[in-house]
Amino acid sequence: MASREKGTSSSSISDKQEHNSSRVITIVFLALFIDLLGFALILPLFPSILDYYSQTELSVLQDGFYLLLQRGVDWFAVMAGIPPERKYNSVLFGGLIGSIFSILQFFSSPLTGAMSDSLGRRPVILMTVIGLITSYSLWAASRTFGVFLLSRIIGGISKGNVSLSTAIVADLHSPKARSKGMAMIGVAFSLGFTLGPMIGAYLAMQTAKGEVFYLRSALVALMFAVADLIFIFFLLPETLPKENRVSSVTSGFQAAVDLLSPLALFRFSAVTRGKESPSEENLQNLKILGLAYFLYLFLFSGLEYTLSFLTHQRFQFSSMQQGKMFFFIGITMAVIQGGYARRIKPGNEIRAVKRAIILLIPAFLLIGWAANVAMLGAGLLLYSCGSASQKGRVMGILRSLGALARALGPILSATVYWLAGAEVCFTLCGAFFLVPFALLGSVKEPLKEE
Repeated sequence: MASREKGTSSSSISDKQEHNSSRVITIVFLALFIDLLGFALILPLFPSILDYYSQTELSVLQDGFYLLLQRGVDWFAVMAGIPPERKYNSVLFGGLIGSIFSILQFFSSPLTGAMSDSLGRRPVILMTVIGLITSYSLWAASRTFGVFLLSRIIGGISKGNVSLSTAIVADLHSPKARSKGMAMIGVAFSLGFTLGPMIGAYLAMQTAKGEVFYLRSALVALMFAVADLIFIFFLLPETLPKENRVSSVTSGFQAAVDLLSPLALFRFSAVTRGKESPSEENLQNLKILGLAYFLYLFLFSGLEYTLSFLTHQRFQFSSMQQGKMFFFIGITMAVIQGGYARRIKPGNEIRAVKRAIILLIPAFLLIGWAANVAMLGAGLLLYSCGSASQKGRVMGILRSLGALARALGPILSATVYWLAGAEVCFTLCGAFFLVPFALLGSVKEPLKEE
């Protein structure tokens, strides 16, 4: 009788934990989805925004920050003997903004994670959302490139909320709940980056006479961030109990050092210093996978960032056409993710990623050399197929390596685009995908779980 009561009590506790976990997962999913919708609104507008600042500062200010950068680039072009192509300057500045945003995210994510290990997840994620509200407010108010750049800098510093969402899911009790939570984070990303650009493009098309075309998108992004703050404040519980927290913020920062040093990241120092260090063989596999993942994202993020500039300059895509392009990519990726990627059997992941990388080479060649929209569409279809298979549960060190790759990729790809044009940029970077492909070939066996 006593054992039956004990079993009933244990089952009741387990059911309660499962219910609480499901509630947390739903709240995290909705909060992240709202955040990513606001973040993605700007994606189809980027080329037009930079064109706007270029024209505004040229005709009105005569001494704006954009013009200062442009003069510097023109001076370098003359010194290096490169014919100045001012239409490519916006690509270079766009790559600069992308890299600044990502390098700040690379530093802020481990630090906000370390703060949350000491102070708790809830107060720190609220702080990051307040930072995003500040960022979107500056974007809405910006009429010069300098203010816009400041808004992106604050946004990059505040983007640690994405890694905090992952940390909240990792706090859940059961492996089943954590697995479901990670899957829902992936769904939030897919939906946010599919719907956000379309909404941003639509709002830009609804501009009233005398209104800056990006104002409504900025205000809606601000509205999403405020809604996110209210939603988290009232509904998100604290998932990290006080007894599981580190003793001080300083000790949390010390633990984050291995995620801030590129050398430590490539060596997987955080793993080797853990209580259960992996075997030599598994550590070597991790290092190869880490390097392959870094190179893959380095190339991919750079070409991904220059894509909207290519379509804007070569095909004169409007903001709405850019939005439709991102929507097409997002829907195709979601279909492939649901129909193919989920059916990949355990042990076949590396083979599937190699197939995806091979698809990306002709994809970027077609996009780079596209003479018409049909050729561009074929390249985008292959691009979507190759992109969908790489999504997975990338945690800790691999996530930091990815952030570092995204910090370096846009500016270096934009520099090649500026120096040699879209064809050379997409061909060269596409060919370099053979390097991570070859590295993955040296991983003989699937990684064993330690």
